[in-house]
Amino acid sequence: MHAADSHDLIKVQGARENNLKDVSVEIPKRRLTVFTGVSGSGKSSLVFGTIAAESQRLINETYSAFVQGFMPSQSRPDVDLLAGLTTAIIVDQERMGANSRSTVGTATDANAMLRIVFSRLGEPSAGPSFHYSFNLPAGACPSCEGMGTKTDIDLDELFDRDKSLAEGAITIPGYNADGWQVRLFTASGFLNPDKPIRDYTEQELQDFLYKEPVKVKIENINMSYEGLVPRVQKSFLQKDKEALQPHIRAFVERAVTFTACPECGGSRLNKAALDSRIDGVNIAEACAMQISDLADWVRNIKDRSVAPLLLTLQQTLDSFVEIGLGYLSLDRPSGTLSGGEAQRTKMIRHLGSSLTDVSYIFDEPTVGLHPHDIERMNGLLLRLRDKGNTVLVVEHKPETIAIADHVVDLGPGAGSAGGVVCFEGSVAELRASDTLTGRHLDYRATLKAKPREPKGTLPIRNATRHNLNDVSVDVPLGVLCVVTGVAGSGKSSLIHGSIPKSAGVVSVDQTAIRGSRRSNPATYTGLLDPIRAAFAKANGVKPALFSANSAGACPNCNGNGVIYTDLAMMAGVATVCEECEGKRFQAAVLEYKLGGKDISQVLAMSVVEAQEYFAAGLAKTPAAHAILGRMADVGLGYLSLGQPLTTLSGGERQRLKLAIHMAEKGGIYVLDEPTTGLHLADVEQLLKLLDRLVDSGKSVIVIEHHLAVMARADWIIDLGPGAGHDGGKVVFEGTPAKLVAARETLTGQHLATYVGA
Repeated sequence: MHAADSHDLIKVQGARENNLKDVSVEIPKRRLTVFTGVSGSGKSSLVFGTIAAESQRLINETYSAFVQGFMPSQSRPDVDLLAGLTTAIIVDQERMGANSRSTVGTATDANAMLRIVFSRLGEPSAGPSFHYSFNLPAGACPSCEGMGTKTDIDLDELFDRDKSLAEGAITIPGYNADGWQVRLFTASGFLNPDKPIRDYTEQELQDFLYKEPVKVKIENINMSYEGLVPRVQKSFLQKDKEALQPHIRAFVERAVTFTACPECGGSRLNKAALDSRIDGVNIAEACAMQISDLADWVRNIKDRSVAPLLLTLQQTLDSFVEIGLGYLSLDRPSGTLSGGEAQRTKMIRHLGSSLTDVSYIFDEPTVGLHPHDIERMNGLLLRLRDKGNTVLVVEHKPETIAIADHVVDLGPGAGSAGGVVCFEGSVAELRASDTLTGRHLDYRATLKAKPREPKGTLPIRNATRHNLNDVSVDVPLGVLCVVTGVAGSGKSSLIHGSIPKSAGVVSVDQTAIRGSRRSNPATYTGLLDPIRAAFAKANGVKPALFSANSAGACPNCNGNGVIYTDLAMMAGVATVCEECEGKRFQAAVLEYKLGGKDISQVLAMSVVEAQEYFAAGLAKTPAAHAILGRMADVGLGYLSLGQPLTTLSGGERQRLKLAIHMAEKGGIYVLDEPTTGLHLADVEQLLKLLDRLVDSGKSVIVIEHHLAVMARADWIIDLGPGAGHDGGKVVFEGTPAKLVAARETLTGQHLATYVGA
């Protein structure tokens, strides 16, 4: 770069967020830069924790002090200098809001455009465009208020009529007899807490179940009291069911029956909106169409008066198809999308945007994508760049690294062994470099010379869930079976929906791990128990002292390590506890050592460091060493034992669950894209682990798009041929070698190219 070009660079000097070791980089603007490196090498700390965080903070500072009061306060990232930043738009894999009123259509501009088209061309017209919106009173069905469903609540699932409130009559999760939720009822003055519910008067029953919200004073605090049924509706039923925690979802499934609203037939709209049609189709039917079909329907509307709008709508719908989401419908609730689908839906919003010269920052945009879809995703990333934007992508897949204008490789290892820039330059230069990424860029897994023979089968018969087309297939056992197909072809529906959750089936997915900010890999895996026992034995004291959630906790921060200050209307602030300096334990506890280290030093170790520490000498603890070995096996050697679970990515969560399940007796493992977030070098590790699991007598079924995993499979079940109603059929079952030889499916064609056949 010439000196004159310096304004065309984003400059980072001395970045030290998380594990970054004084990193300095220069990133060309209006180019596509891919950040590579093993999991935990510091890619996210540089891209999200430093560049994106500072861009957002600077934007927030342009708002008035009043507006800033409502925004989370962001501290400046730990970096000496950041120059040349542009507005950053972060397109991540966070699930979209779980509000049941949000759909794919409302989350993009597609619904808004469609409503205008219907308000202009619909016969008879229902009025202006907001008369076609189910989220506004003018368009919503009056019976279900635009929700589309009627809910019937089974009262016997909410409480036990034979008990009183004081005896714990309420059987809803979270309503403990001595907790706040129940105290509102017992201390409200409306009810007798010691009277069994079946003896309530009509008035008491009405107050208990259906009373409108009223202010009451409980223990000198002003509270709002309302009946149990509206409270259940607000706290459980207005959230999307998929987003609820499993035990709450189970309660909702027991207690509530959802039926399509009889008045609008589940369409959420009132009669006037439903009577308005274009070419015989109303807006609810248009939103229920598969987007690829809707795009064709819109193309056939020929009306000069709305031509520019139709063109924009058509481009938006075509983008869905291009990005591999043509199988969705606009009325699909956004909370039911996977992380990868949510990320791609957000992309569509930005593709239609007229902003230029901004930085788009992507977090593994290929997650959940078949190689066929990755080609199309690459095209979209390049389109964003060609509009004059800077595109920064954190990515592991070689197909996407290949299209980069510039590559920044972090490493060399993970955690404390990472945080250094190992390489900056073009893809060709990366290939020639001796970095871990450079060496693995052309890594190709080879097909097994002799696939294992199945030891039995798990039959699936006549599966019709979602888009499955009456599928019957025998899933082989005792082998590594990989289920493939483009996004939306029906893989998850077939495996998660049709394999019985019987004893012996261990399903390991990427959903969030239930646990508070106190939970960490050591507590979650049970590793802390043998560690506490070893410390207690070595020092002749009780094990509870070595728990930050128990007797050993720092009294000032209750063992959190930080003090949370709730600022009511503003975002809360966390500050490091001054007394224990964030170590979470009382000073006296830190006097006790095991092999020369105190408990807080052990929890700060990475899995690999701890493995060494517990292997020999005074700290030798075989039980701890065994658990750490399983964590290292699944590629989590870089995680620190005390890191909060809330900071783990989806792929890390899945691998942590897998580490725990490896000790169980289950015979069948079902994994959902276990390569998510894994560097090419770690994928090799994972393949060895999967082979070891099968060799130890387990059956492993993997839903996966990664070509290296397909190549190593003993058996492949390929779904397709397309997505949505173009999918849902088994298009191939057999060995990878046969799939490659036939080359008849999209998967077969890509795999053949990959293995050089």
